[in-house]
Amino acid sequence: MTVHLPQLSGLVLVYLLVFARTGSMIMLLPAVGEAGVPPRVRLALALAVSLALAPAVQHSYPQTAPANIIALGALIAQEVTAGVLVGGMARLIMSALSVAGYLIATQTGLAYAQTIDPTQNGEQAAIVSNFFALMGAVLIFATNLHHLAIGAIQGSYALIPPGAALPTGDMAELSIRIVSGAFALGFELAAPFLVFGFAVYAALGVLARLMPQLQVFFLAMPINIMAGFFLLMLLLGALMTLFLDFYSHQMGAFQ
Repeated sequence: MTVHLPQLSGLVLVYLLVFARTGSMIMLLPAVGEAGVPPRVRLALALAVSLALAPAVQHSYPQTAPANIIALGALIAQEVTAGVLVGGMARLIMSALSVAGYLIATQTGLAYAQTIDPTQNGEQAAIVSNFFALMGAVLIFATNLHHLAIGAIQGSYALIPPGAALPTGDMAELSIRIVSGAFALGFELAAPFLVFGFAVYAALGVLARLMPQLQVFFLAMPINIMAGFFLLMLLLGALMTLFLDFYSHQMGAFQ
């Protein structure tokens, strides 16, 4: 089937451009765009959201067909860029769990055993980071916060209107704020483990001075691991609650 440019007008053109923005955002949005979500599910969701959103935003798009294929490509490229920018900003929110998981794994000694992280294109990551990422995605769906991610798609039309110049300054400022907030939250989530680890290492240092023949390393490793699991069992609910509050607050900026 051959599609001629004069046929790409009205709602057909709007739906194509909305799908270009929506599809690129859904591939990056937290929870919805995770690697654990099958690609067909993400594609079906992008098609469904585009179908529902197109009538509401059609006034923001040109109603006439592009003059040539270059003009059409420019429109699609602009929409894809806008979707990637907003989706990438939202993706940075999940990095708080990766920071916290890596710090906790390093402090407890679990960073020695690293696995292939499917959410990071096969790169190695700490086991605790993988666990936190999966737990965060599950809780986002369980608490219906994924609606904020879907609402960010419509909110992107207020942040980056179609046909307007990309607000690179505002997006850079927003990305810096999200990155700094995610790193601060990750450090805050790992703070109890860091404090406990400092106390354990200080006590073991004194013990090593008192008993030089004692193999402190072999004594510290099992203590750190057992204490880390115990603290994680006690604090997991509070840690995830802090993350969900941070997620809902940051995603509210895209509404």
